[in-house]
Amino acid sequence: MPIVDLNSDLGESFGEWTIGDDGAMLPLVTSANLACGFHGGDPATMLAAATLAVRHGVVIGAHPSYRDLVGFGRRDMEVTAEQLHADLLYQVGALQLIAHQAGGSVDYIKLHGALYNRAASDPTVADVVAETARALELPLLGLPESELDHASRRAGVHFVREAFADRGYLADGTLAPRSLDGALLTDPEVIAARVVDLVTTGDVQAIDGSTVTLHADSICVHGDTPGAVAIARAVRSALQNAGVQLKAFAPTLTRGAIDS
Repeated sequence: MPIVDLNSDLGESFGEWTIGDDGAMLPLVTSANLACGFHGGDPATMLAAATLAVRHGVVIGAHPSYRDLVGFGRRDMEVTAEQLHADLLYQVGALQLIAHQAGGSVDYIKLHGALYNRAASDPTVADVVAETARALELPLLGLPESELDHASRRAGVHFVREAFADRGYLADGTLAPRSLDGALLTDPEVIAARVVDLVTTGDVQAIDGSTVTLHADSICVHGDTPGAVAIARAVRSALQNAGVQLKAFAPTLTRGAIDS
């Protein structure tokens, strides 16, 4: 039976700015990438999301970004290696304490937005991220065969391969820039069928019609995609109907989970 993790970027609201529906998404996924305050996720939001994750038995991952609240972490930035290392420690450390107070723990790291894309293509940035993950003794979730994947191997960090349910791919297996047609998918049934094919065959269609081979351990449904809850529900149902087992890739250390 194929096994795959279903993850989502959550906890991204900030103050009066509401992003996504954490309460509806968390029962549908097995891992939650929680924002750490730099692109979204104020302290109260972080605590509420972590508490809900523990309640539903969902594994918590840190979702750090560039310091970019205004741009939601989607603007590329030039940051020194020393600053990036410190920023990552700060964000993951904050979520670790909050997760602990909620009765859980942080079990992996997945970068957000522009930092995710930069670490996938820039070996210098990737090395900083991998060395930080090594120091924190946490696995990394990211694009397979990316610079971050290679840096993780060099650093001896466990790397988990990720594919995206609701994002389009270029022919080289990288994510299509959001400015391109087909970069964001929103039809739940189309997405669900696409994910089943990806998980069971390892193939996905790129936006130019070519076939890309991807081997993924985890599938992401973005929490801020329009119709995210319907998409996650359709993906979860389709995978289960196809005989795929949904299981978190990281061991959960939460206490007293009351829902699966």
